[in-house]
Amino acid sequence: MPADRLRGDAVAAGVRDDVRERVAALGERGVVPTLATVLMSDEDSDERFVKLKHEACEAVGVEGRDVRVNPTAPPERLHGAVERCSADDAVDAVFVQAPLPEHVPEMGVRTRLGPEKDVDGFHPETLGRLVAGDPTFVPATTAAVGRLLDAYGIPVVGREVVVVGRSSTIGRPLANHLLRRGEGGDATVTVCHSRTSDLAAHTRRADVLVTAAGVPGLVDGSMLSPGAVVVDVSANRRETDDGVEVVGDVAFESASEVASAVTPVPGGVGPVTLACLLENVVLAAERRA
Repeated sequence: MPADRLRGDAVAAGVRDDVRERVAALGERGVVPTLATVLMSDEDSDERFVKLKHEACEAVGVEGRDVRVNPTAPPERLHGAVERCSADDAVDAVFVQAPLPEHVPEMGVRTRLGPEKDVDGFHPETLGRLVAGDPTFVPATTAAVGRLLDAYGIPVVGREVVVVGRSSTIGRPLANHLLRRGEGGDATVTVCHSRTSDLAAHTRRADVLVTAAGVPGLVDGSMLSPGAVVVDVSANRRETDDGVEVVGDVAFESASEVASAVTPVPGGVGPVTLACLLENVVLAAERRA
């Protein structure tokens, strides 16, 4: 029997409806929530991700500021842009698009972002509070995975959850969030990565598998246990004869023959992630107001 598709559009729409109501309430107080994005890249995929964020902001009444830094500029140029956005009283939230150019040390940028405006777990303090179980903001992708599973009635309490990917932006925050006590947590979590020996041995143990490795086709049906739930976070752009397609880490058709439920790419986690980012922007504005 084909696996169920865990589509994110309806889940995202519910989050956006709530955001619109909160934006309207802030508007009555003369407050317009504002997100500043900072981009130091000329990669098509990065520019596309930033464009999607601004389109999402416009749709719910959040103001967006699009800050660009030449990708060949010295690190200090990016430092200054992040510091100015953090200090700007008209800006409620700041999002730095990653990855950064190779010549820009990430930690030097992270520490220059004001924690109270860090809506996606970029600053070490924000990430540290998440690990400690007292998050300032739950990063958008981490929140989106939880929202999607909850919307489809898929529990994680006491279940084996395998996260493939250990990035500080997705893999590690997500793993820590799933480990926490309480609603949406209490899972038994294994984190796999590029140095993991015999990845398939780990993924076959998973009741819930979450992939965030950025490697197209990394996981197929032979690497899953029957009835597993598969959440594919990645959105990889791949060249084809017809242009560019967006695919996840999971070979969708193969996985669908074994899993009980799989997120499509695109159309799964992505829409919910954007909606959860907007939710964090509004929360930041509410706190400042």
